[in-house]
Amino acid sequence: MAMQHAHHALQNAKAKSRSHFDGIKLAAKQFDVDIKYVDLVIKFIGASDLARVHVIGTMNPCFRAKLDDKVSYTSSVKSNTLTPVWDETWIVKMVPSTATLSVVVREVETGALVDNDIGVFQTTITPGAKEVEIVGKRLGRNKGSFWLNIESSPSAHDSRSLPYSFDGPIHYSRHDSPTMGVLTNLRDTRLYSTWKIYIKGIPQFFGDTVQRWNHDYKAAQAIFKGPTSIAVRSGIMAGHRMLYARTALNGFGVITGANDMYKLLRGGLRRSTGDGSSAFENRIKPAVYTYVITEEDETFRFSETGAAFFVDFASKHALHSNCAESVVYSGEFHPRPEGGWENFSDYTDDSGVRWELVIDNNSGTYSPNPDLLAKVAQLLELNFTGINVVVLAQDDPELKKSSDACREYALTKRGVKATELEPHATEGEETLSDRVSRRPNY
Repeated sequence: MAMQHAHHALQNAKAKSRSHFDGIKLAAKQFDVDIKYVDLVIKFIGASDLARVHVIGTMNPCFRAKLDDKVSYTSSVKSNTLTPVWDETWIVKMVPSTATLSVVVREVETGALVDNDIGVFQTTITPGAKEVEIVGKRLGRNKGSFWLNIESSPSAHDSRSLPYSFDGPIHYSRHDSPTMGVLTNLRDTRLYSTWKIYIKGIPQFFGDTVQRWNHDYKAAQAIFKGPTSIAVRSGIMAGHRMLYARTALNGFGVITGANDMYKLLRGGLRRSTGDGSSAFENRIKPAVYTYVITEEDETFRFSETGAAFFVDFASKHALHSNCAESVVYSGEFHPRPEGGWENFSDYTDDSGVRWELVIDNNSGTYSPNPDLLAKVAQLLELNFTGINVVVLAQDDPELKKSSDACREYALTKRGVKATELEPHATEGEETLSDRVSRRPNY
């Protein structure tokens, strides 16, 4: 009975404490309980007999899992099935053995503002295979079964200062702008895409250090300061939700190393240029990308700087960050062959080149501290094993030289048009901003 009281006190302390580790220690000290920590490998296998949300139409299920509301995992979306098989793995280190795993199973509907909840379940993190009943949130009725397997091993004693640490696998989702339509046949489809990669190691490298919005930057002031900023933020956040919506049309995958990361940077399809540039769709594209590293869900989000959906938005970085007042880091990056694009030839196969990722702090919205670029490089090297990262500060002349060479190669060798290097909409094309302006009030 004493252990039960201690367990309840521990859960209450964790819920009330702003620092999850302080809450755990507080309850453990009060009841003289030695809290054990474990490293978990959770395999989300699948679900069966899911209840339909709608009488007609398809079911596109996904789920979101949390451990004590401290760390979360978002699954891929499975298309048109009541028996989804995910076979996805989530590794989390330094988890209290008393932790609770909570899962919400959802159905996503293309174009909908919110997902529909199918049901929920909770379970302990005791190791072994589990079949868990999914129940409805309101009436508690059976909504299907969920299958998972949990492996558990003792955590290293000297690592307890960073509980609930995500440790992989590194997984990503690719999202296409809802405005991508017929007119995209005229352009590279990548100009309508954005990527979100769930990465590990942010607390280890950055701790509580964040980059707040730049109070001296006019565009940032329009977003975060003054009476009109509320309307500006509302529009950007609506655009973010549309852009990063999870649908059955998203692309999903796992990154095991540098080669997988570079695959994401290969050129897209160009159907109507007539210049033979479609031959480069499977080659690394000379392009500059806008990125943010977020504290909200510890993700690396990016898109081409010339992405069409940036048109009429005050800040590229704010659109990616969902108007967060602070981020872990932000800037731009571009891939390049060792020696630079100016010394490269397409006669050389990509596999025969040592590639580099040049990353900087070029972000007016957040104006990140250049002294932290070395930590950004370490973070990317941890997540994309084998990648070669070159850091260059925004004001470094070498950065302009490298990015200019990248853009010049795109223009002269790959058939990229000058209008594609900056946000641009073709005549008659609906932009994301247009779509946002016509959204219903919510």
